[in-house]
Amino acid sequence: MKSKNVFYGWYVAICCSLIYFFVNSMTLFVPQNLFPTFIEEFSLNREQASLTVRNTLLFAALLSPFSGILIDKYGVTVVMRIGIIVMALTYSFYPFASSIETLYRLHILMAVGLVMTGLGPNVIIVSNWFNKHRGKVVGMVVASSSLGGATLPLLISPIVSNPDWGWRWGFGLLTALFWIFAVIPVYKIIRPSPETMGLNPDGIDEMSQDQGKTKSIEDKDMTTFKDAIFSRALWCLGIGSACLWFSIQGLNSQIRIFFELDAGFTAQQSVLLFSIIYWFSFIGKFSFGALSDKLPKRTVLFLSSCVLFIGSLLLFEISGNQVILTQNTMQLSLFTIFFGLGFGGSFSMIQLVAVESFGKKYLGRVLGIISMVDGLAAAGATQLLAAMADDASGSYLKAFGLVAVVTLIGIINVFFIKPIEAKSKSIQHLS
Repeated sequence: MKSKNVFYGWYVAICCSLIYFFVNSMTLFVPQNLFPTFIEEFSLNREQASLTVRNTLLFAALLSPFSGILIDKYGVTVVMRIGIIVMALTYSFYPFASSIETLYRLHILMAVGLVMTGLGPNVIIVSNWFNKHRGKVVGMVVASSSLGGATLPLLISPIVSNPDWGWRWGFGLLTALFWIFAVIPVYKIIRPSPETMGLNPDGIDEMSQDQGKTKSIEDKDMTTFKDAIFSRALWCLGIGSACLWFSIQGLNSQIRIFFELDAGFTAQQSVLLFSIIYWFSFIGKFSFGALSDKLPKRTVLFLSSCVLFIGSLLLFEISGNQVILTQNTMQLSLFTIFFGLGFGGSFSMIQLVAVESFGKKYLGRVLGIISMVDGLAAAGATQLLAAMADDASGSYLKAFGLVAVVTLIGIINVFFIKPIEAKSKSIQHLS
């Protein structure tokens, strides 16, 4: 397995990207694209359709800290191998759901699989394999979910729109691909760290590895979990990322409905606009990830959060003396670009800022806490924005206005993030 030309870590990174490509897209993005179909087939309102993904986000948030503890105790590959089977079986049952209540239950099971095979485990694995290129590689992994959001709904759209086939056949096709391209790599290719194969991070030799350690973030591994819990960095990152996730997931869960039912686009046009968000999210994740290898990661998170805020404002226009939601095609296209770039950059930077701020020793637990608050915020946004629209007779004006305000609060918190100093450095300074 040891190659003279290609570092094995790149195979691991590609497989982690494939796994996250399918897991996040089939759990969140594809179902959100099916909301209009669910509303019609099961006679639902917007809030009832949104409860599917809300259930996943809520239970994933509650389970995230336990997943982090299991990863730190038993190892990330053990947790991932169990989780990928849970997810594969859940996806396999999804097309056979005969009621919305069954979908609600399946989305709870998806939450179990998501915390075991989703963002946290994949970031931990690639962070073990890479130091110098960590920003690029984590950007590549998280960008894969956006690529899934951009392509998978479009892939099955002709099947979903065909009355002879429908959404069940479309999701079934994705399930078959999941077994081949996600389940098999977890068992055949993924390894937890380069040390398990007699390698070093980035594939560099032992001497170079030792010389680089003094400048690496592994110095922060001396930081205790207690120090991390009570640090300003964790609180600001937690609140800031929760606000950003509120905005990202809140809009993503409702924007497909807004495009089709409110802005007057056809189903195909709505899917295309939705996919543009994820194409630019893909670009944002990789681009901001690469930029973070040159600038402090918290600075890049601040910049991407500002782009996200600009995107949220593009949903509005002034008509007379009133602020209304725009239906202008050009402006909504600009919204998909700016929001997608900010969404992608913020998404990837949250994980990298955690690594930069706290090191890798307790990364599973730290990401578990951050994922919990992010998931709670995302679940709340999914239901709250849909409920606000239902109460306002279908208008998303107040709901999307709340998104802009919460995004601004997130930017303020991100601005005040300051990585904690490793205890070992503090002791040396005092001595």
